[in-house]
Amino acid sequence: MTDQKQSAPRPIIELNAIRKKFGSFEALKGITATINEGEFFSLLGPSGCGKTTLLRIIAGFEDVSGGTILIGGKNMDGIAANQRPTNMVFQSYAIFPHLSVADNVGYGLKKRLPKAALKAEVDKALAMVDLAGYGSRAAHELSGGQRQRVALARALIMRPKVVLLDEPLSALDKKLREQMQHELRALQQSLGITFILVTHDQEEALIMSDRIAVMFEGQIAQLATPEELYRRPVTERVASFIGVMNFLDAKLINEISSGLELDIAALGHVVLPNSARPEGLDAAGIRRVGIRPEMLTVLFDADEGNGNVLEAQVTGTSYYGDMTYYGVLLPGQSEPVTISMRNTAGRSIAKPGSTVRVGWGADSVVLFR
Repeated sequence: MTDQKQSAPRPIIELNAIRKKFGSFEALKGITATINEGEFFSLLGPSGCGKTTLLRIIAGFEDVSGGTILIGGKNMDGIAANQRPTNMVFQSYAIFPHLSVADNVGYGLKKRLPKAALKAEVDKALAMVDLAGYGSRAAHELSGGQRQRVALARALIMRPKVVLLDEPLSALDKKLREQMQHELRALQQSLGITFILVTHDQEEALIMSDRIAVMFEGQIAQLATPEELYRRPVTERVASFIGVMNFLDAKLINEISSGLELDIAALGHVVLPNSARPEGLDAAGIRRVGIRPEMLTVLFDADEGNGNVLEAQVTGTSYYGDMTYYGVLLPGQSEPVTISMRNTAGRSIAKPGSTVRVGWGADSVVLFR
């Protein structure tokens, strides 16, 4: 059997040097990115970074101060929001409380279709979001998760090329939010429609996205897959924003053909392969490196750790049931690092003040551009 080559992704949205000013404040500072057909794409960043402004520009609710936006290859300059092949699900859902579920979902098509055709489209949209038979329900009778699905059905019934999601899960409790994250992702994959999500929740973006644009101060700091963002963040700021990262001082010893020789605080002499070197890295400028908590291991068995092993002191523990997070002081350091360990049957938890052996691998060290 011969392997079939995957077709190259086709762009649905092209953002070219998008700028936006509100008076003297520059909210977006030249955003350039391509979003592909059928992709779940997230705009992730802290409050005030410009992610919602960028979403509203794509939707047509805000004009650009500079740059161009293409949707489906067509320049959107001067194209009104209701003429664009996009539909937005707002943070508040914007459900009409005095209307039934069916009337909410079919609101945008009410004047375009005869009654029977409209009902058929509404029923189809409700079935997509697992709300078949809910059409006659009053909107105020719905749970938070059901209102979110109604808002999504109202967007999908318009058959947009792109669904825009402005923090649609932020009002839900933790358990329902996690459920809806998986449901939204599964729905997007089954429909094959491009979804663009705005969120400040790093875990949510990692779970749901094909690619993520991390934004700070109106600029994209890194655009990559969830795995690449987590494993190879290009800056310390991205590393700190995506999950937990331990930082250690480092100094370049030598550049060799196979990689970089570094002196890393507490870890000592380390040779990192070229594969760990981010594009554009000036090796002479290396001052710190990172290592994720799960890449450090507390060794409980004497025969564990034939590779790199350090003796360290436990400064504190946080027990989460399935996981325990340790604060551990490595040799010569004044601040503890964080180590995450999955709890297993029969394994005790190291107590604060105890001395433990810590294992690590050179391939887990992250260099920053």
